[in-house]
Amino acid sequence: MNGDKKRKTIKTIKVDVDKCNGCQACEAVCSAFHATPKYSSINPARSRIRVIREPLKDIYIPVYAGDYTKAECTGRETYTINGKEYSECSFCRVACPTRDIFKEPDSGLPLKCDMCEGEEGGPLCVQWCVALALTYEEREEEVEEEVDREELEIGLESLVNEYGLEKIMDSVARMSMKD
Repeated sequence: MNGDKKRKTIKTIKVDVDKCNGCQACEAVCSAFHATPKYSSINPARSRIRVIREPLKDIYIPVYAGDYTKAECTGRETYTINGKEYSECSFCRVACPTRDIFKEPDSGLPLKCDMCEGEEGGPLCVQWCVALALTYEEREEEVEEEVDREELEIGLESLVNEYGLEKIMDSVARMSMKD
């Protein structure tokens, strides 16, 4: 790690839970975009965004996938929204070993939102959100140089140790065929 500062574009999706109507169009278009071949099927289990739903109380909370973590978190807080209790895990963006949300259903590999990389106009979930609950933002920030070769190799090694080389190779092959 060299500690140099550099400019980095930070991409985020802001969520306005007061506007979400629970239609799940974001889940459908995300799963279609990530299908192989692209747009060949809709399977919400492949979606990088999920809507936490409590339709009888009109509660809908979109959550999009973040980074993978090897360890189970220690947070066990609960939140009460309109009288219903939710665990902290319900709103977590991380793919972790203790739950199946944000994991590829065939291989079990963790999913992460890629902001529909290469798609003109930004993430499709934002483009298809008729309630305007999702907003795409890009901003420049000065950050430390983050990844060095050794860290990348450690990350790849941990994925291979966790899921096996064959699953990793299958996923890489599937990803390379998406175009």
